[in-house]
Formats: sequence, structure tokens, C-alpha cells
Amino acid sequence: MSTSVNGGGRATQVTKLDRVVIRFAGDSGDGMQLTGDRFTSEAAAFGNDLATLPNFPAEIRAPAGTLPGVSSFQLHFADYDILTPGDRPDVLVAMNPAALKANIGELPVGGTLIVNTDEFSKRNLTKVGYESNPLEDDSLSSFQVHQVAMATLTQGALADTGLSKKDAERSKNMFALGLLSWMYHRPTEGTERFLREKFARKPDIAEANVLAFRAGWNYGETTEAFAVTYEVPPAEFPVGTYRQITGNAALAYGIVAAGQCSRLPVFLGSYPITPASDILHELSKHKNFNVTTMQAEDEIAGVGAALGAAYGGALGVTTTSGPGIALKAETIGLAVMSELPLLVIDVQRGGPSTGLPTKTEQADLLQAMYGRNGESPVPIIAPNSPGDCFAAVLDATRIALTYRTPVLLLSDGAIANGSEPWLIPQVGDLPDLSVTFASEPNALDGSDEHWPYVRDTETLARQWAIPGTPGLQHRIGGLEKADGKGSISYDPDNHDRMVRLRQAKVDGITVPDLVVDDPSGAARVLVLGWGSTFGPIGAACRRVRGQGMAIAQAHLRHLNPFPPNLGEVLARYDRVVLPEMNLGQLALLLRGKFLVDVRTYNKVAGLPFKAEELQHVLTEHVHAVEGVRA
Repeated sequence: MSTSVNGGGRATQVTKLDRVVIRFAGDSGDGMQLTGDRFTSEAAAFGNDLATLPNFPAEIRAPAGTLPGVSSFQLHFADYDILTPGDRPDVLVAMNPAALKANIGELPVGGTLIVNTDEFSKRNLTKVGYESNPLEDDSLSSFQVHQVAMATLTQGALADTGLSKKDAERSKNMFALGLLSWMYHRPTEGTERFLREKFARKPDIAEANVLAFRAGWNYGETTEAFAVTYEVPPAEFPVGTYRQITGNAALAYGIVAAGQCSRLPVFLGSYPITPASDILHELSKHKNFNVTTMQAEDEIAGVGAALGAAYGGALGVTTTSGPGIALKAETIGLAVMSELPLLVIDVQRGGPSTGLPTKTEQADLLQAMYGRNGESPVPIIAPNSPGDCFAAVLDATRIALTYRTPVLLLSDGAIANGSEPWLIPQVGDLPDLSVTFASEPNALDGSDEHWPYVRDTETLARQWAIPGTPGLQHRIGGLEKADGKGSISYDPDNHDRMVRLRQAKVDGITVPDLVVDDPSGAARVLVLGWGSTFGPIGAACRRVRGQGMAIAQAHLRHLNPFPPNLGEVLARYDRVVLPEMNLGQLALLLRGKFLVDVRTYNKVAGLPFKAEELQHVLTEHVHAVEGVRA
């Protein structure tokens, strides 16, 4: 719907939209992540539903103006419930030739392209392989192109501030933000307040950014180049208090809440590693909640300190990404043997080795399942979205404390860095995770000794005895223990029994049944997923159903043990399709356990699935099944 308004002395057409996808792209030093994050914050404050996809190089400062140095931030905001950051942008803001070349292939015909012309020098064009200037050779004729000299206009706006041209030019990202804020009727007060707070120690820089932001807004208001602005109304959410949240922030808040719900001190032992570092950064701000954070010298020290804290009666947590999970493997095995609660969070990234540190993947599942020596079963949980990370941490903590076991939580880069609106839970609705420590001898032979491996008959968990408790001296460690007494044992039958007990404890963990979304009840194809594939799969299923076809969807949070009804669910459908950002790891587990011919669709490009690509895949499977049955 379009209307016309008069502003700044000229008529502007206002078009109402239900959704928009914007991508800011530029050099890694152009501040694209900050620009996208600020636009996201204003969209959240306005009341839109949203999802984001930051994408940036692994290098601290990649070569300027090159394709490897391009950084981008994509935001999808709408007036209805959305599931993904969008397949492709409706609007592309390109700050230089490299950003244009890296992203123009995903801008649809008729899409809006806003280009910073100041960077389109012959040198910068040659650097990325342009033989001619695309702004002049008609190669962009299929798009709505707006050429804006952002650096020049920013320098002009800051001419009276006393900043050098180089320093003034650094604010051109705020000029772009101001222009886009004007185009989409975003409020300005929040961004100006943020800039003044962020640069409070450098008030001249703060004021320069505010002036650049206003200059971008005013340029849109006064120039004849933009005859149309757009409105995306707020979305309708259930009643409550919301905030924008990233997956890493939600994990950190979940850890804080887990400590409060369990009434235990929290200890995080961690080594900084992309993309998990933000969890450590955020938790370090919350010492007032009895949270202690330790930046260890390496991954092994981090998990060792966390396990030591668990031995002492704290909620021990360690976080990592990529090869860090391999370095922690021996200590996780020690936690299995000593049967102590430990929360291990792995924010998966592209591998192997250093791999793609800033890109996403979900290829650590088999390592989480089997990546330790001997029979060392560990429960595994995977959140499906940034907001879901909070609840997933509480669930993982419940399992760790109830069953005295380490738990692996598998997030990934898309969840960690992505953001969405999150309904802040009521404190009274949070679960009671309190634990009872051993307080008196428990020897089964009637003596006054404490036997560390006497188990609860329902959970098979051993008692948790705090060191220093009078009369509860006991031995734990990495060598095999005698059942009950806990003394070192090399007896073959005892080892067999202890291995089976530890496995039975994990197998017996209470997890809810798998919920299937099958609106018509007539679906013959089930799409199964785990982790961050939830959004793309859900969006693809919406599209398939919109074409009049029936399809069912289910998403796994608990990967070890599986939900008790999973086998029955898989057998209910003629075909099970499993998209994974790996080469088929969950599919391998499902085939081995349930003897189901799972059909896979795999992607290891360092980027999430697109709803469009999954729509085509799922449509083909539905047609194939219908053809067979016909």
C-alpha cells in the first residue's frame, strides 16, 4: 500500500511492506557489524519481529578493499513471525567495490542498491577484478541503483568539528545508517543515545558519529534521489516484556539463571575462542550473581578448573569452539568417570582444525557423541535459535545436576551471532534446580564410611559430597572405581558393570517426547532437523504448505538420549528428510539406531541453509513420495 506525504518541502511516497531484508556490506574496517546491530536494535524497539545474520572475516584486519576482507550484516524484519534472516537482500548497501562484487549476485532483479561512490576508484576496482566501473557500464541496470558519495558528504557534515578528513570519513557507516533509518521510518533517539554512551570517553568522536547519522537522515529527507520511503508495521507478539538477544548472550543469561535456580555458585573456566568468546565476556559482568569467571591460559586449563569447581560443589561451566572441544576431551572423560556435573558449551564453527572460525557449521555432533576414549557417554542438547539458548542451558543444567554427569550443549555460529526478539521469562516460572549434597556416611555394609558410588535407584546418580565435609572422605579420579566403595579396581567384571551403569544412567535421562508439526495430518514426508536448521526448515515447510502440499516437521533438542517416541515418529512416515550442515552425522546415528533410510541434504559452506533451497528439496521429496503411492 502506498500513500504520499509532504516533508522537507517535497512529496514523498510511502509504501507499506510486511517484511524487508537489508544487507550492509563493506570493508571489515567500515563498521558494518555496528551499523547492522544498531538498525536491528531500532527495529526491535519499534516492535518488529526480526532475525539477523552477521558475516565477517576471521582475520582481525583483512586486507582493505579485497574480497576476503568484506564484512556484512543482514537483517530481516517484519510485521509477522519470521524464522530466518532472509534468503537474499531486498536492499544492499555496498560501501566499496569489493562489497558490491561479493554480494551483488544475491540481490534479486529490481532490488535496491545503495552504493558509496567515493570508493569506486580505478585502484579499488582493479583490486577486485573489475575491468570497468559497474556504476558506469550499465551492468547494474536491472537494479534500482542509488549512487551516494557517503565519504564526501560525511566529511562535509563534520567539516567544523576539527577532525581530520581520515577520522571524519570513519563515520560514513553512521551516514549510511541515518539514510536507511530515514528510508524505513526508524526512530533516531535510541541510536544517538547509544553513540554518546559508547563513545562517552571520546565526546568529539561521539558527536562526529551523531552528526554523520543526522547527515544521512537529512540527505534522504532533502535529496530528489529517494522518492519512496517504506514502513514495516510492528509485529503482534504475545503479551510480555521483550528484548533483542543473541545466542551467546542468551547462553550467558541462562548460566546466570541456572546458578540462581540451583542455588549454587557458578564458575566458568574458559579460553577465548571465536565464536564462543562473548559468553565469557558477558558472564564476567555478572559477579553480583555469585558468578566467577576465569580466562584460562588454554582450553585444557579452562575445563580442568571448571571440573575442579564442580568437585568443590559449584556449577562448573566451560565454553569453547572448533578445536577447543578436542582439547577438552580428556577432562570431559574424567568428568564421566568421576560422575560430576559439568556443563560444556561448544559453539560449533567450520572445521577441521582452525577451519572457518567466523562461519557456521554443525559438524561436531559425532565428536560430542564419541570423541573420548573408552565408553564415555555424555548427554547432548542443541538449542534451535538465539532465544532458545536460555532454556537449553537450564535443561542441560537440570540433567547435569540430577544425573551427576557432564552435558554437552551444541550451539553454532549462526545461533551465537544471530539475534531475535526474546520474551523475558518470569522468575517465578523458572525451574527449581536445587540439589542436595551428601551429609552423612552411606556405606552399604553399615560402616561409618562414605562410599562415593552408591547410586540413587531411579536416576543412577551418585551422591555429591563436598570436600571437607566431616566423615565423608572419599576418593575419586580417572582410574576405574569399584562399584559402591569407589576404591581403584582392575576387576574385569567390575569394569563391565561400571561401564554399563554409566551408559544406563545416560540412557535413562528423562527427556520429553518429540513434538511433530503436521497441521493436516496427511503428510507422508517428515522433515527432521536439529540446531540452527530450525528456522530454514520451518520457513521452507511454510512455503511447501503454501503450495498446497502436506509436509510434517520435527526438531530435535535432545540428541543423547533421543526422545523416547523418536523411533515411532520416524516409522510413521513414508520418507524422512534430514538437512544438516555437515555430511550426515545425525543421519548416521538415526540409521544405526532405528534402521530408517533417512534421506539427507547436506551443506558445509559455512553459511546457513536458505529457505528457498530447502523448499525445492522438500518439494521434490513430496512429489517423489506421491508419485510412488500413486
